[in-house]
Amino acid sequence: MKTLSVLIFSLSFLFISNAAFGFSIVGSPHDFSGTAWSGGEICRVCHIPHNANSGSVDVPLWNHSTTTQVFIPYTSPTMVAAVGQPDGSSKLCLGCHDGTVAIDSFGGKIGTSLVANKIGPDLLNGQGHWAHPISFVYDSNLAIADTRLNDPASTGSTLGGTVRKDLLFKDKVQCSSCHDVHNGKGISPLLRMDQTNLCLTCHNN
Repeated sequence: MKTLSVLIFSLSFLFISNAAFGFSIVGSPHDFSGTAWSGGEICRVCHIPHNANSGSVDVPLWNHSTTTQVFIPYTSPTMVAAVGQPDGSSKLCLGCHDGTVAIDSFGGKIGTSLVANKIGPDLLNGQGHWAHPISFVYDSNLAIADTRLNDPASTGSTLGGTVRKDLLFKDKVQCSSCHDVHNGKGISPLLRMDQTNLCLTCHNN
């Protein structure tokens, strides 16, 4: 019962705080409450108070199926960072966006509604999206090795803290470094800040 109370309080705070600024997941591309398979609910597609997917990392009370796809990682002749298979929260994002796991595969059910504009499994060309490496360590050492990058430990993010504090997850760039799945800023497509500032926060050219 305590877990349910915490979830309800957390989600209520999310909606209240976002509503104060006029933005929330309601009405965003991640609001599936209008579909027949959602049961009219918004949160349950991804989160559940009990019997959550304990194999998922970095996201509380996860309720959606995760991908088992083997991806083609992003590569570039000018990239210094070491990029491997997606992990952390990026793997959860790809649980819908890889094109193999249905959006309505949650709560232990196997769904049939596949995302229309998939990203994977080829993360090199982005399947028509802007390709960007994910799940790699971005730290001061990388910024020293690649001078085109700002030092995440000392560079401000415009969100109140440093790049490391506000945009990285265990010192890694993930999908959620650029995208806010709950649409907290109301910037399409679910961005954390406007596109120009987002790019120049990490890249200095």
